[in-house]
Amino acid sequence: MIENYAPSTSPFLNVIYNDEDMLILNKQPGLLSVPGKTPNLADCLEKRAKSEFPGALTVHRLDMDTSGLMVMGLNKYAHRHFSLQFQNRNVDKTYLARVYGKMDGENGMIDLPLICDWPNRPKQMVDFENGKPSQTKWQVIEERGNETLLKLTPLTGRSHQLRVHLKELGHPILGDRFYAHEKALDMSDRLCLHSTSLTVMHPVKKEKMTFECPIQF
Repeated sequence: MIENYAPSTSPFLNVIYNDEDMLILNKQPGLLSVPGKTPNLADCLEKRAKSEFPGALTVHRLDMDTSGLMVMGLNKYAHRHFSLQFQNRNVDKTYLARVYGKMDGENGMIDLPLICDWPNRPKQMVDFENGKPSQTKWQVIEERGNETLLKLTPLTGRSHQLRVHLKELGHPILGDRFYAHEKALDMSDRLCLHSTSLTVMHPVKKEKMTFECPIQF
């Protein structure tokens, strides 16, 4: 349940790129990607996008507390094209995350199957019997005292995948109100997870386009 939902309106909408077919946005943390189930959760990136681009259609989502790049189709053809790209894993995404502690090594792969933790939804959990395959590549960018800046590359797109994978590795993402222990939670006033790079195929031009959205945590 979301309490005291009041996402910032500055900026109201951060447009990275747009043309007749596609819209690339930088979603701020604390803003829902799509409307919630109750009227107080109506404000979201989709609604804001439609106010300026009436044809905007949501293709994928970021968690409310995650910031960064999202793509929307501006017509039904583009929306279907992008949706198939995500479905067929033809989209390249990278994230930056600040995590608790120091990693064991410079890079690695997390391969842990995930499933919804129904009694505690929307939380997810590892389940080796019934979970869906989930893989995340990680690479150390910088060590800072008792925390590490990571580049994360999800090979699958499960709900809360990066957050659960890092928690299971013993390095929860700082500020994660669902999965971080008290020390990691207190080290940041926001979830330190940001979608920093996105590569998609343009639905009409049929050319791959890469968008970057840096952040300073």
